[in-house]
Amino acid sequence: MARLLVGLAGLMGAAGVALAAASAHGADASRLASASAMLLFHATAILAAVALLARGLLHGGIGLIAAFGFVIGAVLFAGDLTLRQYAGHSLFPYAAPTGGTVMIASWLAVTLAAVAARK
Repeated sequence: MARLLVGLAGLMGAAGVALAAASAHGADASRLASASAMLLFHATAILAAVALLARGLLHGGIGLIAAFGFVIGAVLFAGDLTLRQYAGHSLFPYAAPTGGTVMIASWLAVTLAAVAARK
């Protein structure tokens, strides 16, 4: 499971850098900057969650839910903003706010996982 999460974090990081470059070099692509930041920031959060899970500093099940929540939330948020930029339509209605809500819930799950950890 850890390898899967690390792989997903790597893909999110690469996509975040690509969106940052598109934002910097594309005309009227300023929406992509926030999508890039969400991907890069939460890719790092996934790596941290995996490291904390390996050390036993997060409760296993709750920590995994939080890490996968980071993936799902950031992909919904960034995917929606990217589609709006390039295709002119949304991923689905309220996809970005749903992604943001999932990311907030994931951060709260990290807190709960830290409290519930055995060490």
